[in-house]
Amino acid sequence: MIVTIDGPAGAGKSSIARQLADAMGFDFLDTGAMYRAIALAAIRADLSWHDRDAIIKLAKRCQIEFRERQVWLNGNDVTELIRTPSVTDVIRHVADLPEVREILTQRQRTFANGRDIVTEGRDQGSEVFPDADCKIFLTASPEERAKRRQQQLAEVQRYVPLEDILAQQNRRDLEDQSRPVGRLRPADDAFVLDSDGLSLEDVLLEVLRVVNRVRSEHAASADER
Repeated sequence: MIVTIDGPAGAGKSSIARQLADAMGFDFLDTGAMYRAIALAAIRADLSWHDRDAIIKLAKRCQIEFRERQVWLNGNDVTELIRTPSVTDVIRHVADLPEVREILTQRQRTFANGRDIVTEGRDQGSEVFPDADCKIFLTASPEERAKRRQQQLAEVQRYVPLEDILAQQNRRDLEDQSRPVGRLRPADDAFVLDSDGLSLEDVLLEVLRVVNRVRSEHAASADER
């Protein structure tokens, strides 16, 4: 069974996807980490963001692995490094290249082959896994997402004004919604969940309810056949 969880930055999809995978006993696929790993590799190789061919060749060569929820790039643990601002600021140069998205899309499909997985990102239900068994689009208001992000940063001793976070988030939303490939949008058959006013526990319970309902429907259909 493939469960996709898409949504804008700050909606909580990464946390929910991980917890859902744990609760279901499924594998977890963090697709954003794959793009971040390529971006980190490009920084280390001192590539120009204008050199499309070099970035594409680099993406083909990069070996990305997930080991116990840690991200490994070419044999090195880069779990923390790919989350730094220097990577976040340039990831669009990787994610907007159709050739890179195709490379990573194929890797994501290979990873999912024969597995029960929860996969999260921006285009998992709409592009990467259009035939996924269950698609969820998790969203929240810009203000709510910015507050959550501010709290996350405060927990690691980074204090950023809310207005700064909101402005940066709005820019990213606009970029994500207008990307030439893999743009942010809910799949036509996705269950859209607005998490405003809901705790993480409440969201997880609602997502579990949706997934279990879909599993029951599929099981019933199989019995009828």
